[in-house]
Amino acid sequence: MKKICLISLGCAKNLVDSEIILGMLNDIDVSITKNKYEADVFLLNTCAFLEESRIETLQIIDELKQFNKPLVVLGCYSERYKDKLESQDNIYFVPISRYAELHLLLSKILKTNVAIFNPLRRKYATLPFSAYLRISEGCNNFCSFCAIPLIRGRFKSRPLEEVLEEAKLLNKLGKKEITIISQDTTNYGRGLRNRPKLITLLEELVKFESFESIRLLYLYPSDLNDELINFIKNNPKMVPYFDLPFQHASNRILRLMNRRGKKEDYIDLIKRIREAIPHAILRATFIVGFPGETKEDVEELATFIKEIKFNHIGVFTYSKEEGTRSYAMEPHIKEEEKNKRKDYLMNLQKSISLNKNMALIGQKMSGYVIYHEKNKGRYLMRTHFNAPDEIDGNIYLYSNNTFEIGDKLDIEITSAFIYDLIASPLVKEENEVV
Repeated sequence: MKKICLISLGCAKNLVDSEIILGMLNDIDVSITKNKYEADVFLLNTCAFLEESRIETLQIIDELKQFNKPLVVLGCYSERYKDKLESQDNIYFVPISRYAELHLLLSKILKTNVAIFNPLRRKYATLPFSAYLRISEGCNNFCSFCAIPLIRGRFKSRPLEEVLEEAKLLNKLGKKEITIISQDTTNYGRGLRNRPKLITLLEELVKFESFESIRLLYLYPSDLNDELINFIKNNPKMVPYFDLPFQHASNRILRLMNRRGKKEDYIDLIKRIREAIPHAILRATFIVGFPGETKEDVEELATFIKEIKFNHIGVFTYSKEEGTRSYAMEPHIKEEEKNKRKDYLMNLQKSISLNKNMALIGQKMSGYVIYHEKNKGRYLMRTHFNAPDEIDGNIYLYSNNTFEIGDKLDIEITSAFIYDLIASPLVKEENEVV
């Protein structure tokens, strides 16, 4: 029996592709291993979104070459550089646009018939109670800094019927936590017959019995309207978590980034969210070091962060990406200065995060057990405060009771730190969860 080592890099959307590839191998006589030294074949699903991710990809390719075993390089790196890459010496580059042919290559390497690339035959690599549900591919926003349209193509919604067919499978598997992902979630329905809206899809998803928690990631601010906000407010299965890629708060930089919307629009949006859902969790992402960004622009962004007081933020340094409109923009900011600006904003957020976390002490909420240390009484929890990619800090639960991964518990926050929380379970009596 051949052993296959699949390494998945990058975002959750890449992970979904990796799960589909695992599904292709599900019915043949192979085993999946994480041990590189016992692998007969390597599958590397790559990321090429930023320079840092490309460096990581090339380092891993060089490492895997040393094993002298068949290496299939998939994903964004193979797609982005498909005109420059040639398969040779046991190394095969398969771009995303040729996944329909992937089964032919794998059948040749494994010397058996491999199933086709089929999104409805995923083998889930997430926690047993949780799954990602991808609803579209590509992006039409063409932000001047972003290479996604060059890699993943134009925005294309998955047909409503196909998404619901996958949802039926997830329901049958008893998945409790569903995280909806795409490059532009609020734009779902574009390009489909009768143009169903995102709410059309959500109205169907909340009907599935096993789904207890439905979270939306990557909500483009300009397309997030009151109808969607109120739907999230009025449906208990919808997680009141708003993942908002603002990218900046200087209107001048936003124009250079080719972002739709202004700072004033963002402030109004946040006001409407908080008026409708006072307990909403707001996560924002920003880019610093964009060509031409001044210290005044950074201060404007800092003021925005201090005034809004987000629950979570992510700050990234600008990456000069070939093929994007910003590639030729001047002047470019030195890497050292970019990192200083990033650290400055993240340090600002620390006191905001700590104050928000301290205000949670004594509050009761429910969440899922996502990890446990056997015989130590320490568990990791995920509540509506935390996205599945574990970027929002951790909730540690200490208890003498025995819980399993996927258990939904009522807990009380007892201590708080900058990013993490400590909790205890609410119990009626010994080992009984209320």
